[in-house]
Amino acid sequence: MLKISHQHLPTSDELPDSDDTPVDNEDQNFLPNILLFLLEYIWKDRDDWFFGVDMGLYHTTGANPRIPVIPDGFLSLGVERRKGGKSRGSYVTWEEQNIVPALVIEVVSQTYGKEYDQKLEIYRRLGVLYYVIYNPHFYQRDRHLPLEIYKLFEGNYELQSGEPHWMPEIGLGIGRCVLPTDKFHREVLSWFEEGGDRYLSGEEVERQRAEVVQRELEILLARLRSLGIDPDELNLGDNFGDKLGDNLGN
Repeated sequence: MLKISHQHLPTSDELPDSDDTPVDNEDQNFLPNILLFLLEYIWKDRDDWFFGVDMGLYHTTGANPRIPVIPDGFLSLGVERRKGGKSRGSYVTWEEQNIVPALVIEVVSQTYGKEYDQKLEIYRRLGVLYYVIYNPHFYQRDRHLPLEIYKLFEGNYELQSGEPHWMPEIGLGIGRCVLPTDKFHREVLSWFEEGGDRYLSGEEVERQRAEVVQRELEILLARLRSLGIDPDELNLGDNFGDKLGDNLGN
C-alpha cells in the first residue's frame, strides 16, 4: 500500500473528474443509473450515502493517487449525500474520511475491461466489501457467470451464491430482474429486500395504488347497483376516485 502524507495529496479541485474514456455501450450508464434512481426513492429520507456512476474514484492504494479507478457504479455509506451541499465531480477517499465504497459494480462490455483480474485486485486492495460483476452478454466468452457477487473475507474475495444476494452490512439485496414498466423488457439489476422481494420504484408504487383505488371503486359501484341505486344519478363527481384513493391511503 502506498503511504503518502495527506498534506501532499491533491484536492478534488485539482483532480480531473474522470479519464474521459467513453463507455463502451449504453448499459454501462443505464444499469447503474436505474440503481441510483431506485435508491433515491427507497432511501429518500437518508442523507448518509452516495452512489456514483461512471465517476473517478481516487485512492492511495495504487501506484499514483492521481490516477483513479472508474467503476460503472459504486455505493459509499456514512458519507454526505451531497458533499458540502454540492454535487461531487469525483470521489476522493482522503476527502471522505478515508471511507471507501462498500459496493462496486462493473458491467462487462464487448471490449474486455479486466473486470475479473486487474480491477478485482484494485478493489481488493482498496477494501471494497462487495464487488459485483454483471456480464449478461459476454459471460460465455469470459467463462464466468452472468452475475457474480464477491465479498471480501480476510483480505480476499470469495464468490457468493444465491440471487438476489442479501448484503447485511449494506441493508440491501441485489439481483437481476425485468421491470414490468419497461416496454423493451430489458434485464436490469435491482435492489431487493431481505426476504427477496424487489423494491418497487415510485412509479410502480403509484401504479399499484391507482389499481387498488380502481378496484375499490368498482366494488363500491357494484354494491350501489345491487341496492338498486344508479351511481350515475348520485352525481359523485369526476374526482370521486381520487377522494376514495385519499381515504384508502389514510
